[in-house]
Amino acid sequence: MKVNFLGTGTSQGVPVIGCDCMVCGSLDFRDKRFRTSIHIETPEASLVIDTGPDFRMQMLRSGVKKLDAVLFTHEHKDHTAGLDDIRPFNFAQKRDMPIFARRNVLEQIRREYAYIFNPKKYPGVPQVEQVEISDSQFNVNGLVVTPIPVLHYKLPVFGFRFGDFSYITDANYIPEESMELLEGTETLVLNALQIDPHISHFTLDEAVQVARKIGAKQTYFTHISHRLGLHAQIDAQLPQGIALAYDGLELTLG
Repeated sequence: MKVNFLGTGTSQGVPVIGCDCMVCGSLDFRDKRFRTSIHIETPEASLVIDTGPDFRMQMLRSGVKKLDAVLFTHEHKDHTAGLDDIRPFNFAQKRDMPIFARRNVLEQIRREYAYIFNPKKYPGVPQVEQVEISDSQFNVNGLVVTPIPVLHYKLPVFGFRFGDFSYITDANYIPEESMELLEGTETLVLNALQIDPHISHFTLDEAVQVARKIGAKQTYFTHISHRLGLHAQIDAQLPQGIALAYDGLELTLG
């Protein structure tokens, strides 16, 4: 399985235009982050988790040529705002794009993208196939996916597990039942927003504690705020087996 971090950033703590802080002025490419998303490729399937506002540029930058499905973690705009840009895949692949999400997420997508679902479609609008998912396992072209229910303050969010790889973003609480689903994870991706406390995201210290509890051999932090600090400085402070992810990081697993 190949994993490509399309984006590791967030709309939280976005600096004002003209900001001259250390992160904005950094020449380290790892401090330049699109909104959080990930591409997973196996012999069976090619899929993306979340289509944020940067989806088009992420696809162009990463060179993804084939996309079998989109999985949505939750309905917030920084994870759904790029859905319209699946159109080139519709055109190239000559089929609807399956989108997998909870019922409430699909309902919100239908409201926000009403033109997609209008019975009298305007020519060229995105073509999607809605696939409602719950807590049960499902598969994409034979690739088994296990949803991991977590909480983003009070909002239910899905993480996803693929074999011994688990991906969780936008969370500040993982129920014990979900911790059990994470047992045996070899490679973990977990959100770590910033240093200071936040109402709906793990802080850096909280993410380290959760990562240690899950016990993966390697953990990568994502959904990184501008407020976290410079990649090189923060990454150097992390315990062995834990690292900051960055846009363009590629993993080959299994």
